[in-house]
Amino acid sequence: MAETIWLMNVKLETGNRMLDNGAIETETGLHTLKVVDGFIEEIHDAKDLVEMTGSQIDMKGQLAVPPLKEMHNHLDKTYMTLDWKAVTPVANLKERLQHEAAELKELAGSTETRAKKMIETLLGYGVTHIRTHVNVDPYIGLKNLEGVKAALQAYEGIVTHEIVAFPQHGLLRDEVPALVREAMRSGATIVGGLDPAGIDQSIERSLHEVMDIATEFDADVDIHLHDGGMAGYYTADKWIDIVEDAGYRGRTALSHSFCLGDVAVGQQLKIAERLAAQDIAIMSTVPINLNRTLPPIELLDAAGVRVQFGCDGFYDSWSPYGTGDVLEKVTRFGELSRKIDEKSLRNSLRFATNGVTPLDDAGNRVWPAVNDKADFVFFDAASTAEVVARKPQERLVMVKGEIVTPVLV
Repeated sequence: MAETIWLMNVKLETGNRMLDNGAIETETGLHTLKVVDGFIEEIHDAKDLVEMTGSQIDMKGQLAVPPLKEMHNHLDKTYMTLDWKAVTPVANLKERLQHEAAELKELAGSTETRAKKMIETLLGYGVTHIRTHVNVDPYIGLKNLEGVKAALQAYEGIVTHEIVAFPQHGLLRDEVPALVREAMRSGATIVGGLDPAGIDQSIERSLHEVMDIATEFDADVDIHLHDGGMAGYYTADKWIDIVEDAGYRGRTALSHSFCLGDVAVGQQLKIAERLAAQDIAIMSTVPINLNRTLPPIELLDAAGVRVQFGCDGFYDSWSPYGTGDVLEKVTRFGELSRKIDEKSLRNSLRFATNGVTPLDDAGNRVWPAVNDKADFVFFDAASTAEVVARKPQERLVMVKGEIVTPVLV
């Protein structure tokens, strides 16, 4: 028998209100939602008389916001649940990778426990989907993959996920291509890559190897691209060629991609057009680094490139910072790009929701709709603009009409 849940007094955004000074405010209203087997079957104004049979949950006027998507994460790397330790200083990237390699075996036995803690933290902030990169390398083989899979299994039905087989220490070395293939047979769902110039030191060979594995397993691709300047730009440009030749439109992503901000605006516009044509997503973590240019997020977005945010790793051998709140990334982007009015603030939320916003550009309500999953994050807030600007800490997370987290951890 179908399970029916009535969500009462849900605040939804309904449109725009123009003020005398020309500014826009977001209009909201209270609604009643009928949820059947986890999906929205009816949406009513709260004032309507509706016969309600089944269980009822009073949301007490809290604002419903689309659930958040964490699109660049490393569940296997966190120190969470371990004793405190700061990052060990190193001289360069090579030494950092050597330090991590030595630590991998030590940490492998606790991967499941640490990953579960990170999942719980992300969920508490409102994340119901995680794309996690998992180290696949000669030092630990598939041990991290096994631990992460077990951790995610514990949240099946609550958190959806993608697992990227990530060659952190280089794809073109030793038995790594074979290990990545084994990882794809063992539960990874996306093929990863890393700095074809800086790490693999062979751009074309590295990119072709990634695509060869991807087509072999009919899997999507997500490549870490830290290489800057023209080396990185050439790598991105070459990857677009390979995607087009393979017929892989809409199935790949380039993470970080700082190089896109290192070149002249004319080059940015040219490659943005090419990225959009092949629907290659850019995954950004909006890091704070005074010595590093960010990818041109607004330019890419305006060109039709899918841009999505993630927290990356946090509290691990690379950095002691970070909370796991992907909303912080949206707020940081808003501050950096001077998003201060109602409309631009609320539109920025889409970078953390895989493009979903309650209102479209014209101010029409497009979410939630009948037949949508009853997945929400509830905030005590006036609008999503306030959510983006102020990052309210108390959040109720609902999946398929059932509350899964009471208050932020």
